[in-house]
Amino acid sequence: MHIAVAIPCYKVTQHVLGVIAAIGPEVSVIYAVDDACPEGSGRFIEQHNQDPRVRVLYHPENRGVGGAVLTAYQAALADGIDVVVKVDGDGQMDPRLIPRFVAPIRQGRADYTKGNRFFRPDSLQDMPRVRLLGNAALSFITKLSCGYWSVMDPTNGYTAIHTGVLRELPLDKLEHRYFFETDMLFRLNTVRAVVKDVPMDAVYGNEQSNLRISQVAPEFFAKHCKRLFKRYTYMYLLRDFNIGSLYSIVGTLFILAGAAFGLSQWLHGIGTGRPATSGTVMLAALPVLIGIQFLIAFLHFDVGNVPTEPLSTSLNDNID
Repeated sequence: MHIAVAIPCYKVTQHVLGVIAAIGPEVSVIYAVDDACPEGSGRFIEQHNQDPRVRVLYHPENRGVGGAVLTAYQAALADGIDVVVKVDGDGQMDPRLIPRFVAPIRQGRADYTKGNRFFRPDSLQDMPRVRLLGNAALSFITKLSCGYWSVMDPTNGYTAIHTGVLRELPLDKLEHRYFFETDMLFRLNTVRAVVKDVPMDAVYGNEQSNLRISQVAPEFFAKHCKRLFKRYTYMYLLRDFNIGSLYSIVGTLFILAGAAFGLSQWLHGIGTGRPATSGTVMLAALPVLIGIQFLIAFLHFDVGNVPTEPLSTSLNDNID
């Protein structure tokens, strides 16, 4: 396999040369993408780098980490690369782990691999508690919106992808900034790609993140809701109508019917001054309880509906 590494470069001049130097011989080409870096990362690399595998790509304007990775993806597709590994240039991702990320793809067990800092409890000792709880909550929300219930740490940017799968994705529609990794998972699920976690340790240096939780939280919530709606529509109404579709529709109807009946009886009681009887309360509560059970059955079905056959394997079979 021809392996490439994509390194988004934005204010990483202190670490990027060390990252490049640690990349092993299994990699054929290294794409360093200068994302309109105010420090001139691209020129800095060209002046000081001695590795002939490095190609510096430039953005005339800042496009965010997702935009930088997409530029590297497009270059890899043009160069006939098989697997692209994305590594940050700030030194917080160990390039020696690249073979671990490529192995499941090489062996035909995955289309896309991503780092998981939650796999080993010992690796979480240095993670700030606020970040730990935030990532845990975000992981659950991402599982719900993207459909990959067996993966954790969705914002982890250490990833690898088979270029055969890249060709199946609408790259022009992918988010360019902080939501990029999550949007990738959503797009991968729509083409039924297999995603695997790769255990890695959390590393934190003195770099300051540009992400402000208070600013992006409402935007992230809205985008997760939008992708949840899209995924449900694609997977359970348009592409297929299965038992999961039936569970979700019937469950929703039962809950709405019970809630509507209960509300009407409550308003009637307020108007007449007569409290509802126990039988009336049960008639309102029973459909809601049944509806909840149907929705739990739907979630159980959705958890078991995670893709298991790598898309890259089937694409290769079709080519052969």
